[in-house]
Amino acid sequence: MTAFRIGPAVADAFPDTLIALVTAMGLRGHEPWPDTTAALENLERQLADSTWQPADETDPRIEAWHTAYRSFGTNPRRIRPSVDALGRRLAKKGTLPRINPAVDSYNTVSVRHGLPAGAFDLDHVTGDVDIRHADGTESFTPLGEPGTVENPKPGEIIYADTTGVLTRHWNHRDAHRTRVTEDSTRVAFVLETLHATRDGDLLKAAANELQDLLTPHARQTAVRYLSPAHPDHDIR
Repeated sequence: MTAFRIGPAVADAFPDTLIALVTAMGLRGHEPWPDTTAALENLERQLADSTWQPADETDPRIEAWHTAYRSFGTNPRRIRPSVDALGRRLAKKGTLPRINPAVDSYNTVSVRHGLPAGAFDLDHVTGDVDIRHADGTESFTPLGEPGTVENPKPGEIIYADTTGVLTRHWNHRDAHRTRVTEDSTRVAFVLETLHATRDGDLLKAAANELQDLLTPHARQTAVRYLSPAHPDHDIR
């Protein structure tokens, strides 16, 4: 069993936070995911047709994360929230990267709704996962850089388990250790907003959309929500 928790100091600093925790068990990453492929291609077609644009830093959804990053000492124009970086890449290149079906699914949902998203292979998570401020002693190995070790700055918001950091700068970049691959069978996905009062319905729609993409390729899926009022959930 793994618990996901919002730490008290994070809840106090960001009291309107809402995080969707979408879990998939028995995930089958090696088979075709036609609905994800279609969703990706549809999004890219809308961009090419100028009928849709990804949210940028002038959008309130992205602007809120820039403000949050600055509050814990991160320059969001140098180290961007994941959805901001992904949207900029899509706007520039016209396509999203193809990684694997599970990652492609949450990337599509993330950029379509302007909400940060990430995922963790639960078979490589140790103990519980806390969303908390770093104390500066933790270690982080960035996705795709297995030989690199970084130490988050004290006060930076991180996802961390008992071994180390799973994401830096709240949602800038995931860790290499818990990356999701085609072989991942037990995965926790997260979608986040700092303004549940304004964007709670959007977040719930995005979580349902992601669950719909996962369900045909998993034995079981579920959606749970973390907030300052309900700061923890167990995954069995």
